Amino acid sequence: MSISKYILFTVLNTIVIYGAYAQHNIPQVEELLQQMTLEEKIGQLNLVTPGGGIATGSVVSDNVEAKIKAGKVGGLFGVAGPEKIKIAQDFAVNHTRLRIPLLFGSDVIHGYKTTFPIPLGLASSWDMELIKKTAQIAAKEATADGINWNFSPMVDIARDPRWGRIAEGAGEDPYLGSAIAKAMVQGYQGDNLSNDKTMLATVKHLALYGAVDGGRDYNSVDMGRVKMFNQYLPPYKAAIDAGVSSVMTSFNDIDGIPASGNKWLLTDLLRDRWGFDGFVVSDYTSVNEMIAHGLGDLQAVSALALNAGLDMDMVGEGFLTTMKNSVEEGKVSEDQITKACRRILEAKYKLGLFEDPYRYIDTKRSAKDILNEENRKIAREAAARSFVLLKNHENILPLKKVIKIALVGPLANNKKNMLGTWAPTGNPQLSVSILDGLKKVAPRATIAYAKGANISNDTELATKVNVFGPRIEIDKRTPEEMLQEALELADESDVVVAVVGEATEMSGEASSRTDLSIPEAQKKLIRALVATGKPIALVLMSGRPMTIPEELALPVSILQAWHPGVEAGNAIADVLFGDYNPAGKLTATWPVNVGQIPIYYSMKNTGRPATSETFQKFKSNYLDAPNAPLLPFGYGLSYTQFKYSDLSIDKEEIGQGQSVTVTVNLKNTGNYDGEEVVQLYLRDVVRSITPPIRELKGFKKVFLRKGETRTITLALAPEDLKFYNGQLDFVSEPGEFEVYVGTDSNVTEKVTFSLK
Repeated sequence: MSISKYILFTVLNTIVIYGAYAQHNIPQVEELLQQMTLEEKIGQLNLVTPGGGIATGSVVSDNVEAKIKAGKVGGLFGVAGPEKIKIAQDFAVNHTRLRIPLLFGSDVIHGYKTTFPIPLGLASSWDMELIKKTAQIAAKEATADGINWNFSPMVDIARDPRWGRIAEGAGEDPYLGSAIAKAMVQGYQGDNLSNDKTMLATVKHLALYGAVDGGRDYNSVDMGRVKMFNQYLPPYKAAIDAGVSSVMTSFNDIDGIPASGNKWLLTDLLRDRWGFDGFVVSDYTSVNEMIAHGLGDLQAVSALALNAGLDMDMVGEGFLTTMKNSVEEGKVSEDQITKACRRILEAKYKLGLFEDPYRYIDTKRSAKDILNEENRKIAREAAARSFVLLKNHENILPLKKVIKIALVGPLANNKKNMLGTWAPTGNPQLSVSILDGLKKVAPRATIAYAKGANISNDTELATKVNVFGPRIEIDKRTPEEMLQEALELADESDVVVAVVGEATEMSGEASSRTDLSIPEAQKKLIRALVATGKPIALVLMSGRPMTIPEELALPVSILQAWHPGVEAGNAIADVLFGDYNPAGKLTATWPVNVGQIPIYYSMKNTGRPATSETFQKFKSNYLDAPNAPLLPFGYGLSYTQFKYSDLSIDKEEIGQGQSVTVTVNLKNTGNYDGEEVVQLYLRDVVRSITPPIRELKGFKKVFLRKGETRTITLALAPEDLKFYNGQLDFVSEPGEFEVYVGTDSNVTEKVTFSLK
């Protein structure tokens, strides 16, 4: 059968056919389905990896070439580069009966070769246009290497920083998380998926993966539907509403049924309630893992998954090896297999692969589109905008550019830990170290370096962290020798910049931790440096909120830099020397200790709320720690100061369906130009189910020159007043609302209005 039978006819026909897409009536796809055997349909449901790249699981597919030629593969991942992808695509379009092209997927989580800050860091910019731009660049680079399907964005709400994958998402808040999900989907997919610089996006992980018990990866989740709908599901739905092409299931169970086999989740919610018409892919071997969950053998769990609404099986090959038998035994219907196959073929059609299977294979693009000067410039800007100034003791920062600096710490001259977790396509050796960045930005400064300490002295921890290569390198020198070198350097300098924190793989997938403090080897270094009496700026790198009450109490400044990506050193230098005034804000609450977890700003009042941090018997508080976090959601300082005044609202009473406009005056009262993220929080005072203390419902990032005042306007739409009630209806109820506007989630200034 010639592939020309499936070529798009004209632009006009394309428009007409796309209009029919929502009804699953693409003539070319329907014609192809009529000619496919059951085995060929099942083959399209099989996603495999030949290995050789960065593994995301313990299983690698075998005999991949033979399976492609036999029509038993619908897509590949773990393959990149035009030459390699062309070879694989040749197998599909020149050596199979129906010549159906392959999808080529990859985990492009925070950039491709141009690695941006980890997603938790990018989220801290609160800059939707910037986040969208980073996704566009990632898509442009990945497609230049032949990849047309991305396993991103990860939008799981995470309120437990013990869970390592908090690094991959936007933090704890569904409103902000929804805005970021939309921006990333639009960035990856653009307006036309047949454009060879766009790619299919995949929202993951459906659902609730960020709420695993104990913060332990791949663990169970136990959550009621009201909490799901109000606090955890919104970002997934935002991605669906933005037109995301595919959905990936999570590893956890929901109401006792793993997500990959959960019909309520994949059909009742995703398709029937939300109207999703793309395709659903499992996570890495998650279908097979339902065996360990206790739901039967491979044939049983594969049938369960298909009947639940899963379309594509990643790596496990349970569909490939058992589905024909299940049809013959009446456990699944061929019609269900046809539906799944249709969705995958439609995705290939949307990408234009039937028109040109080699659309994403262009050896000329790699040289000009990947890791070019413009992309690096955006990466540098994105990193600087992601940093959060946690403390500025005696206004140590910004540093002068003519100064004698002792640069110390295990991350200060360490390229291997700049990119962050989940950067398998990036090259750490192409990243800018902090030592190099400081020298470049301040060439007149005298900068001397000493390691000072290992990231950790724990050899067992190092072995676990170094699975993908050395991230924690334990020096041949003794800790005492390294510390002494750093102290001597500090004594000879005007200021100390200490770069400390986590190695990249201390967060991310399969990197759960119960101790979120800075490792003791580095704590000793910090204490000793403080004892010198020198001014100290700590640059803290991590993939999660840390427990740093000791460090925050010390006479030091602290800049949270996450893992900043390929332009790490340049961006950190830009901020330390004041070329950019930090404006990042935390998107996940920082606890005092792990005993407070889960902790997040939108908690509910109890019937016995503590009215202060002073201990009160028979109130909801701890004996040994405060209720309040160390650092609240939305927190972040600046080199300048901002003053809010004259908060007002345009209506004191509204009816259903009406909007409210809130205004506030914002003045830059400090000595530097800078940006402020103006945040609006809403409290529904009385309603039919217990309300959170407050919820984010608006924000705006504003640049003000020193001395400038501006009136900021924020709108509350009718949707912002709604919630899912006990019957899971999305409603707004009459009553009083409180509106808070300010610099973080602890803001106290408010206005009120009522809804009739």
